[in-house]
Amino acid sequence: MSTLLHDASRRLIRDLEECPGKWASRLVFLLGPWVCLWMVEILNENDVFEDLAPWQVLMNMIFYYCIFIALRLILGRNRRSAALGASLCFLFGLINHYVLRFRGRILFPADITGWRTAANVAGGFDYSADLYIIQAAILLTAYLSLVLFCVPQKKRAKIPALGTVALWGTMICYCYAFFCTGMLPALDIYTQQWVTQRNGFLLNFSIALRYSSVDKPQDYSQETVLRLLEDYPGVPADPDKKPVNIVVVMNESFGDLTIFDGLDPSEDPTPFLHSLEENTIKGWMYSSVTGGGTATIEFEYLTGFTSLFQPPHTVAYQLYVEEGMPSLAALAGSQGYATTAFHPYKSSGWNRVLAYQYLDFDRQMYEEDVPDPYLIRSYISDKSDYEMVCRSTEEEDSSFFFNVTMQNHSGYAQGWRNLPQHIKLSSNLKTADRTAEQFLDLMKESDLALEELITYYSQCEEPTLVVFFGDHQPPLTNAFYEELYGKKLSERTTEEVMRQYAVPFFLWANYDIEERQDVVISPNFLGVLTAQTAGLPLTGYMEFLSELYEVMPAITPVGFVTADGQFLSKSELNEEQQDWLWKYEVLNYCGMVDLFDEARPMFCVD
Repeated sequence: MSTLLHDASRRLIRDLEECPGKWASRLVFLLGPWVCLWMVEILNENDVFEDLAPWQVLMNMIFYYCIFIALRLILGRNRRSAALGASLCFLFGLINHYVLRFRGRILFPADITGWRTAANVAGGFDYSADLYIIQAAILLTAYLSLVLFCVPQKKRAKIPALGTVALWGTMICYCYAFFCTGMLPALDIYTQQWVTQRNGFLLNFSIALRYSSVDKPQDYSQETVLRLLEDYPGVPADPDKKPVNIVVVMNESFGDLTIFDGLDPSEDPTPFLHSLEENTIKGWMYSSVTGGGTATIEFEYLTGFTSLFQPPHTVAYQLYVEEGMPSLAALAGSQGYATTAFHPYKSSGWNRVLAYQYLDFDRQMYEEDVPDPYLIRSYISDKSDYEMVCRSTEEEDSSFFFNVTMQNHSGYAQGWRNLPQHIKLSSNLKTADRTAEQFLDLMKESDLALEELITYYSQCEEPTLVVFFGDHQPPLTNAFYEELYGKKLSERTTEEVMRQYAVPFFLWANYDIEERQDVVISPNFLGVLTAQTAGLPLTGYMEFLSELYEVMPAITPVGFVTADGQFLSKSELNEEQQDWLWKYEVLNYCGMVDLFDEARPMFCVD
């Protein structure tokens, strides 16, 4: 044995002396994944040495080495493989950095399928290089310089067939265990949602990819569904409540940041909203998303399904909506309403054309349908948007009009075209996010347009119900929100986390309805409240949701609000609440994924 070791060491020393370039090339190649981890985590705004646990570093590194080894096996040269691997990692790290900057969360697989939506609004963001980009670019340049000065291979350096098979086999087996088995759930590893960087970019992206399909609930069966729905026959329509028009406005990024004591603006951005009381049901809706993900809230409102039971940050419009899926539009249509979906922007966003068709809207309208629009910044204003709403309800005998606005879409560094500057913030908040004042002035313009909309329908003879809610809070920087909270985001309680997901909502009518203030709700329940207030029939599933609301009036992926006002995480729910949640998951899965013929009458009204 000692003779063999001696001979091997002599050959190694001789090889090092005769071919130093080859060994330098190998060392630089093996260094590449470590450089990529450091570089990508700089762009991910993480400190590798402080923010990632050893197991997170290890699992990230496995994937980086898989990338480099796969490139080496394909290209056959260390230098080319290392240069390409580092460049690709930098590119994806940069894309992730911009997503993090603009949306407050990292890149997810669903964002790849939504590239058209991202491209539609790409011109409105600030892409200037910041300190993170500069640091990562310096690291990339330094590594590529090392690669460049390595002695190039004169020919492909073949790896023995046995070694090639072993490497491919090992990588395939690991990926199979990671993506196709229960390894991650067994290790209690899931995507991060509160501070999404904390797994490291590549690991968190891979985990999200692992959970990209909707899992069947425990003890799910069609018999279980039918047994649960026996207690919920549905509720007939109430013709005495039925308005002629139901106007639903989901206002893009409409957030009332006065919910944070630390805001202290120079004036109230939304005085009209705050003044609404007569014939108004009003309060806070706890959204399932923050900073982006408009289509998720559309889906929850229109269907009553929740993203809690979907893989994190997937978009139902792109993955799960199918023809005949139950929806509020289909319910209104069954009662004789002409149903219209209107979004004053490009129709290519979030697969809306097909999704709206499957959700049974009679008509769709987009930016090309708005004549001579008044723009604020580069988007159609709420003022022009609401004029289209009013014109459409005038033309229809009875209308269910679903409107997703565009005026307030991020980013907020687009300039001040048709947007007066009124609201000022403290120097600390301005330093944390120099675009926040533009957002607040957009809220002021939205409030003025909202006042015109309500004034119009208050003078309208046709009974009209207006439902208004924001989809999510704006994608302002984490530093800005830390200033509002007065603490690091990682130190927040469940209640404080959910405050970043709270948006205002109200139902207002130009006729008498029961008035309520400080109502708490989530978007999956708001559609049921709309139907109840408008006197529409409730399906068996909607009747179930109305009872679930009495137990947990807000259900979101980041937390729950209970009937007694507690803010709880999923693990803190008691046995009764957990049982209600299981029932919801079973019915949610049936209606969204497995709507069999016997259950259809309980989800749909013909």
